[in-house]
Amino acid sequence: MKFARRVRVPLLVFACFTLVLLATFTQHPASAQQQNTAPRAATAQPTPPPGGQPSGGLDDDNILINSDLVTVTVTVQDSYGRFVSGLERGAFSLTDEKVPQEITFFSDEDAPVSLGIVFDVSGSMSGDKINRAREALARFIETSHERDEYFLIGFNDRAQLLLDRTRNSDALLSKLTFIQTKGQTALYDACYLGVEKVIRGTHRKRAIILISDGQDNNSRYTFTEVRRLLKESDVTIYSVGILDQGANSDSMAGEGILTELSGVSGGKYFPVQTNAEMNDIFERIALELRHQYSIGYRPSNFTADGSWHRLKVKVTPPRGLPRLYVRSREGYYATVNRR
Repeated sequence: MKFARRVRVPLLVFACFTLVLLATFTQHPASAQQQNTAPRAATAQPTPPPGGQPSGGLDDDNILINSDLVTVTVTVQDSYGRFVSGLERGAFSLTDEKVPQEITFFSDEDAPVSLGIVFDVSGSMSGDKINRAREALARFIETSHERDEYFLIGFNDRAQLLLDRTRNSDALLSKLTFIQTKGQTALYDACYLGVEKVIRGTHRKRAIILISDGQDNNSRYTFTEVRRLLKESDVTIYSVGILDQGANSDSMAGEGILTELSGVSGGKYFPVQTNAEMNDIFERIALELRHQYSIGYRPSNFTADGSWHRLKVKVTPPRGLPRLYVRSREGYYATVNRR
């Protein structure tokens, strides 16, 4: 009997030990599976919003989006220069390298804009010029969208960011009050900096108001480089040329530069001489930004080869309306979109 008890006790101990081991091995695979799946759940990313628009706030970084969607900002006017709103998608047609395209995105919303104010504070803008421009800019802000955001860039010997991404229009005007005009004119550098800042703005619509007499004499960038950047980006430039009384070779050259930079981007050049003209032009730019169409399409044979594609937008007026006039950017380079 004693021998039997001695045999039974070790067997019972061995059986208990075996059960513990089995329980341990059956639990380990489950915990390993949890460890393997947990990192995947932690790194899952939300689906980006349509069109690649960042879903975050004002501090979203510039990201590269593999998208072939081409968007075009379009201004429509009648023969009297009045802005025409309320047109339907079917009124518009678009060709890419003369090939008709299907418009897949359309909006006539009064949308806010990310706006760069590029202000010439060189010696050639001294005297009454800069004061008139400040006053006209105040009128512009009164007419603009309440959710517009602003970048302020001043330039003389060099271009400088004076105010970064703000919706505080009072701060913008206050900053301009204390600027002193001096030095030479780095206009091309200022345009380049303005485009780089605006394309990182919050809003899909992006524009620049360039206030200058157009006489560049101190830039590192060239006219050709700035023109190329404008053709690559969907940023519209409105140039306001503050001219002296009486045309000369310098002022005519300056007008040509401002006209070309505005035209290639789908914007417009406005020459001004009087206070009344200045106020009217700034108010007109504000109204245009609030009465534009945005159309988008996916090119039928898109290849990201960097080639230049010429665009042509046309509008067919509804019955009873006279001829309408369209202004938009000239084209785009076939690359993936940057937002």
